[in-house]
Amino acid sequence: MSSLQERDAHQSRIVKTLITTQVLNGVGVAGTVAAGSLLVASITDSETLAGLAQTFSVLGAAAMALPLAQLTNRGGRRLALSAGLITGLIGSVIAITGGSTKNIYLMLLGSFLVGAASASGYQARFAAIDLATEDNRAKQLSLVVWGSTIGAVTGPNLMEPSGRIAENFGLPSLVGPYIVSAVTLGLAALVIFLFLRPDPYLTAIKDAHAAGIVIKKSFKETFAHIKSHSAAHFAIYSIAIGHLVMVAVMVMTPVHMKHVDVTLQVIGLVISIHVLGMYAFSPIVGYFTDKLGRVAVIQIGVVLLLISTVVSGTAAAANAIQLGIGLFFLGLGWSCTLIAGSALLSGSVDDEMRPSSQGTSDLVMNLMGAAGGALAGVIIGFLNYGWLCFFASIPVVILGVWSTRIKSE
Repeated sequence: MSSLQERDAHQSRIVKTLITTQVLNGVGVAGTVAAGSLLVASITDSETLAGLAQTFSVLGAAAMALPLAQLTNRGGRRLALSAGLITGLIGSVIAITGGSTKNIYLMLLGSFLVGAASASGYQARFAAIDLATEDNRAKQLSLVVWGSTIGAVTGPNLMEPSGRIAENFGLPSLVGPYIVSAVTLGLAALVIFLFLRPDPYLTAIKDAHAAGIVIKKSFKETFAHIKSHSAAHFAIYSIAIGHLVMVAVMVMTPVHMKHVDVTLQVIGLVISIHVLGMYAFSPIVGYFTDKLGRVAVIQIGVVLLLISTVVSGTAAAANAIQLGIGLFFLGLGWSCTLIAGSALLSGSVDDEMRPSSQGTSDLVMNLMGAAGGALAGVIIGFLNYGWLCFFASIPVVILGVWSTRIKSE
């Protein structure tokens, strides 16, 4: 860009646009988490299969990770993020149809496509650092993650009112959150399309070319590059393990609470507390990531995740307070591994490898999340919620041991 002042002004507009989009995206996606699990359980009459909605959603996010990265390479962040959000909107409409007709295949297809909106939200954090400097990278990234707070906390609490709206149209109450999702994801896509100009990634590419840097786009080269950098390898799996544990425990909590016929309002409140932990403290996490170091904050995340599995795993189904506390720590631990891991990854790979490395990270993260959601349903079906939390703690312990072998920056 022509001057440092112009670049800073551009970066400020980018972050504001992305925060607005994350609010709308958060409302759309977060409300479908509990509703999707309950819908699938209702359609199939099986708690074992309840986790399939979130599993398919996370699989959708995984499936879209590399295509969105490739779209970014070809046409910039505006094209890629808009495509993900519009795909999520289409998924919401299909899920409404599946939930209304009790068609499990349409329900799961809709969940899969809604995952594209999640993929768009995850890649938005990287859009925030296309033009960020090394000393404020974690802060800029965390602000966009924080932007999800309002939407993601609001979304689950709209389950009951959106359910009444659905019933007014003669639809099942549980498809209400998907109606909200279709509207908010459409608005988010419109905001990105209209206001993310000039495109941050295309601007960064232009600056890189001016500096004589060639951006490599081969994912085969990317995999080899990541494998040869232990810190980058560790960063990707820190993000992925945090996501696996978060999805596994979070998605089965509504099913666990339904054993004692807890109201949707209480379930929505517990999920909102969890989402508050995920996003509300992101700027603080970003600050400490820049100050204490990436690995140190990942280790803090490990401790928080372990605390969450103990607190949640020992909670009775009717104990919404203890479950809320456990899920709050779960969300905060996830925030630490996501933000610190993302910053560590971006700082550990060569500049020309950054976009494809980010896409690879999101792919691995979402595949692990999908595995967590699927295994959670099986564990709940054969054992119980307490055992689920115990098994979820095992990869966290492994991550903690691994972190001691990685030198802090």
